[in-house]
Parts: sequence; C-alpha cells; structure tokens
Amino acid sequence: MIRSMEMADLDRVMEIWLEANKQGHPFIPGSYWADNVPLVRELLPQAEVWVEETEGSIGGFIGIVEGGFVAGLFVAVNRQSSGIGKALLEHGKARYPALGLHVYAENERAVRFYQKNGFVQSEEMVNEDTGHREYAMNWSRA
Repeated sequence: MIRSMEMADLDRVMEIWLEANKQGHPFIPGSYWADNVPLVRELLPQAEVWVEETEGSIGGFIGIVEGGFVAGLFVAVNRQSSGIGKALLEHGKARYPALGLHVYAENERAVRFYQKNGFVQSEEMVNEDTGHREYAMNWSRA
C-alpha cells in the first residue's frame, strides 16, 4: 500500500535514505551521506512524501517537491528489485503530468531504472557538493 508519510515514519524513512544512498553510491564516501542526515531530516517533511508499506513495514519512499521534481526515490536495500520503486514512481506519475529528477551517472542501475520507466536524459552536469557527474532526466505524460 502506498500512503502519505506521517511524522512517525520519519526515523524509518531516514534509515532507508541513508542505507540506500551508501549502497547505491559507493563512489561517494559514506560520511557524506551521514553528514547530511540532519539537513535531509529537516527538509523531508517539506516535500510531498509517500511511503510503500507492506504488513506494517515501510519498504521505500518517494519525495516530490514543487513543480514535480523527484527529490528522492529510495527503496530499502533488502527490498530492492521487488517492484516497490516502480510502484512509487507510478504513484508520482499519476499525480503529476511531468516529473524531473537528477541521478548520478555512476549509479548505472538507477539510470537504467529511470530509462526503463520512461525518463529521458535532458542534461549532464557536475554535482557541486560531490564533484560527480549527474544527469537531469525528465518524464512527461504527453
């Protein structure tokens, strides 16, 4: 089931965020993600966030900010490749006529996932915080 995040979910959502970032971005030091936990924890409730919950356990979440920008889509490491990410993305697509996001070029698995789900690369840039290349990708219902 996909539902809106509640404040009581924040600890679990942050665990997923940290685990999935470390696992999906081994080219960035884990300390970078750990150092950003307080900021993300503060900013996350300002986005529209939906969680996937099965039998009382949150398996992933998607956060979308103003204008249909996917600020993050994360699935618990032990539940990846189970359809949770696709379901969360489809939920976002149903709510917005167009979505955009940034993804690290070196996270090839995520790039393929977004391409498979209809996103097209529109730009390549360097992330100022990490110095790593990332792609801007977009999807539109049109």
